[in-house]
Amino acid sequence: MRVASAPTRDAPWFAATLIAVALGYLLLVLAMPLGAVFFEALRKGADAYLAAFADPDAHAAIRLTLLVTAIAVPLNTVFGLAAAWAITKFDFVGKQMLITLIDLPLSVSPVISGLVYVLLYSTHGWLGPWLEANDLQIIFAVPGIVLATTLVTFPYVARELIPLMQEQGSDEEAVAATLGAGPLRTFWLVTLPNVKWALMYGVLLCTARAMGEFGAVSVVSGHIRGLTATMPLHVEILYNEYNFVAAFAIASLLALFALVTLVVKSGLESRFAGEIAAQRRA
Repeated sequence: MRVASAPTRDAPWFAATLIAVALGYLLLVLAMPLGAVFFEALRKGADAYLAAFADPDAHAAIRLTLLVTAIAVPLNTVFGLAAAWAITKFDFVGKQMLITLIDLPLSVSPVISGLVYVLLYSTHGWLGPWLEANDLQIIFAVPGIVLATTLVTFPYVARELIPLMQEQGSDEEAVAATLGAGPLRTFWLVTLPNVKWALMYGVLLCTARAMGEFGAVSVVSGHIRGLTATMPLHVEILYNEYNFVAAFAIASLLALFALVTLVVKSGLESRFAGEIAAQRRA
């Protein structure tokens, strides 16, 4: 009778090499650039750092970024919930096409996304004459920035919800319907509580991407200082003017938000994984 051999472990030197490569890569592409942002922002002292935020154009850029985020994220949250619910709970013609379209912004350059809106809504675009006749401006205005940001960020909520809702199935919803609950009641009392952590995680990722979006917004905004320049665009403007301290100061605010996002993301992942494990044990 042949006895199965005990499982072998990788040599310590091999594990140490992999860890060193991973940490070295993170240090090179993440930690050092992030540290450089804060170093340059504070290079001339706290007074120069804080002065960058006293600029009215900086205030306008921060307000615009928050406004666009406050519009795009709720829109994508509603879309993500509706799309995930439809895809995972129902069978319909075009279901696979919908899944493909949700993934499309992840594979298309944001610059291309911005150019699509220019093609549609600019003065010489397909809808340009009608918009001009009705005194409506999309490109080089806030509506264009909102549209571009919404487009590049709309997959994040749906993509967090769809796998979880597929794994959970429709048994609980079917029981609720058997007991007389309508679709909306079933959604609020059964579906939404089961996906709340994945929903929060998707909203967090969507928010982080919306605040840091550059490519699509750069195409449709026109870089009008104090009017259509979001925080990333304001950083570019300051940098091109050789105002490095102010540029890195604004960039550090975006970096701080990214760090907060990372902390909250880790917490949500831990809570999300624990809840899924508890549901599986039950």
